[in-house]
Amino acid sequence: MKITVLLADDHAVVRDGLRVLLQQSADIRVVGEAADGRDAVQLAQELKPDVVIMDITMRELNGIEAARLLRELCPAVRVVMLSMHSNSEHVFRALEAGASGFVVKESAGEEVAAAVRAAHAGQRYLSRVIAGLEPILQSRSGRASPVDSLSARERDVLQLVVEGRTSAEIAATVSLSPKTIETYRVRLMKKLGVKSVAELVKFAIEHGLTPST
Repeated sequence: MKITVLLADDHAVVRDGLRVLLQQSADIRVVGEAADGRDAVQLAQELKPDVVIMDITMRELNGIEAARLLRELCPAVRVVMLSMHSNSEHVFRALEAGASGFVVKESAGEEVAAAVRAAHAGQRYLSRVIAGLEPILQSRSGRASPVDSLSARERDVLQLVVEGRTSAEIAATVSLSPKTIETYRVRLMKKLGVKSVAELVKFAIEHGLTPST
């Protein structure tokens, strides 16, 4: 039986490259693609792949939040996080969300198939370039991140706010009223101790909640 894989990345060229790489392995089969976290969660429920390769910084719903949802909705599905970021905050939050592996994009060509196999086998995989973060990750275990003070809905709204969506657009996306979204905006700034949308954007980028571009 081949290991089935779902690709989730907001850049088609990255998905194409990953598909080509993975299909060179006789034991791996790509069964689907998603361009954002919401689609990834939906497709994972439909296709039930063994492994999802998930980019962190996707619009609509970032990979970390999508991984967190998959842990609840599809606990048998393993997630390998893919990112251009290699700092301890991104890695820690990805693993905390339930990811089985973390592959840095610059080395994905050499490591992605190995990461898929490791995840499928129930093992953790970290790119060689970030293997040195292990002591830092262990020291952070049990310590709260500022993101932990936010509910899942607050993190959802935060990402959409910093992407420049209006309250009406966010309300339509998450099925709430514009007035409720305004309340969330105020609550987010108070919880995170920021005073402007620009500061919210900085926070979101640093914590892998939204793309930096």
